[in-house]
Amino acid sequence: MTLVEKIIARAAGRSSVRAGEIVTVDIDLAFAHDSSGPRRWAPMLEELGVGLWDPDRVAIVSDHYVPAVDAESASILKFTRDFAAAHGVKNFFDMVGICHLVLPEHGLIRPGAVIAGGDSHTPMAGAFGTYAAGYGATDMAAIVATGRTWLSVPKTIRIEWRGAFADGVAAKDVMLFLCRELGLDNAFKAVEYAGPTVEAMGMAERMVLCNMAAELGCETGIVAPDGVTFDYLREIGAPVEDEAAARAFASDADARYAARHTFDASALEPQIAAPHSPDRTLPVSGHQGVKIDQAYIGACVGAKIEDLRMAARVLKGRKVAPGTRLLIAPASARTTTEASADGTLHALTEAGAILLPSGCGACAGMGAGLLAEGETCISSTNRNFKGRMGAKSANVYLGSPYSVAAAAVAGHITDPRAMLEGVAP
Repeated sequence: MTLVEKIIARAAGRSSVRAGEIVTVDIDLAFAHDSSGPRRWAPMLEELGVGLWDPDRVAIVSDHYVPAVDAESASILKFTRDFAAAHGVKNFFDMVGICHLVLPEHGLIRPGAVIAGGDSHTPMAGAFGTYAAGYGATDMAAIVATGRTWLSVPKTIRIEWRGAFADGVAAKDVMLFLCRELGLDNAFKAVEYAGPTVEAMGMAERMVLCNMAAELGCETGIVAPDGVTFDYLREIGAPVEDEAAARAFASDADARYAARHTFDASALEPQIAAPHSPDRTLPVSGHQGVKIDQAYIGACVGAKIEDLRMAARVLKGRKVAPGTRLLIAPASARTTTEASADGTLHALTEAGAILLPSGCGACAGMGAGLLAEGETCISSTNRNFKGRMGAKSANVYLGSPYSVAAAAVAGHITDPRAMLEGVAP
């Protein structure tokens, strides 16, 4: 079996499953945020006359409407807090960051689990060797009421990367490249990332790969748990009791795949996606010189501590170009604390970056950082659909934190590798 099939088989109480089968599975963790969770669930749970199946296995994170910018936002946040208190949800994280990063920071994402999330980027948890998929509000209400759901076992696309990245190339470049190469319509498939390049990645970069499985149109993205996974969990105080059992969640040598691809990491250049879709990607040279009004480093995929450190390497000793604004919304409060402690925050703000609150913010079309009519932005977020970050006539390009920071310094899209020459890692 593939890694995904093994996890689903365990959750279904089966010795094995095959792609295309419809099975019922037990959920290990269900979560949602202030936009998709309690305010959507509550009417349905009330109509059914039920509560949460297990409050200890339900997590809620307020990250979309934070901080409240109007009375409606404040009301939604209050409803979320009241729901969590009334239903005994101890894993309620209020205004401390984006759900996809806050949950692993608190040790709630564990290898071999089946995770249901009320957000399309739930697959980010697949970096820990989980089957993590996003569901709509009606499905999520049923899941939090019963602890179970049905699914069609997806076929798996296996993608192997070999070789080392050039300095200034990151996992975000991998995903923009794959959006162009594989397209955005890979429905009913999982994508498994493997190979020496992936094995050498830290958890933060693996999270980028799995997060943007959503942009590929896949059900989920996944990386087999290994020493890197277990080291991360030990570091945050959430060790795996049986690492040998967790390592068994790996694809068998004779597993059947829908497709297999192998790519050379050393040949990959920084990638930039043009408006208004992640698959409109070219190497950075194809967009060289495009003038920008705003550079935005934010979102679950693009504002982790590792992402901020990438940007700081480019920005240290430099200044944001006149007429250009650089906005940074760290993905979590913990990220901000770490960035403050190690000097990253100083390097960013000294260069002229404007610090925003942690939360989904402009990536979700909310809060600070939205674009005016006709403006152009380069962003480390995962999507650049028309109107997503403000005015419909605005243009959003996507790139890695390296590329976003380099554009902020130059005032236009440019190759970040030139700015990293001689800069210590």
